[in-house]
Amino acid sequence: MKEFVMLFRSELLPEARFSPEQMQDVMKAWQSWMGGMAAQDKLASSGNRLGSAGKVVKPNNVVIDGPFAETKEIITGYISVRADSFDEAAELAKRCPLVVGGGGLVEVRDIIPMDM
Repeated sequence: MKEFVMLFRSELLPEARFSPEQMQDVMKAWQSWMGGMAAQDKLASSGNRLGSAGKVVKPNNVVIDGPFAETKEIITGYISVRADSFDEAAELAKRCPLVVGGGGLVEVRDIIPMDM
């Protein structure tokens, strides 16, 4: 079985605010989705959420505000999963709450182990 990372992407919408009840519903959907993968031993790491602010370091000691100042889309978090193929990993991503009504998308990338 291979490991894949799922990068969660969405537009930065500062006006999007959730009531406590709405936030609880969102969290339940995420817990259900990730719990289902964990029950199948498909969840390799529950990952982390990422903030929208950051810095990008470029060659010649250039530091700019980031992560990607020229785009409205940001990476909001990630997890890693175990799957037999890209297709299986993509099937798992189709049920992500961000995709199913969340207005975002999931980028699936394979993890290539470092040989040391």
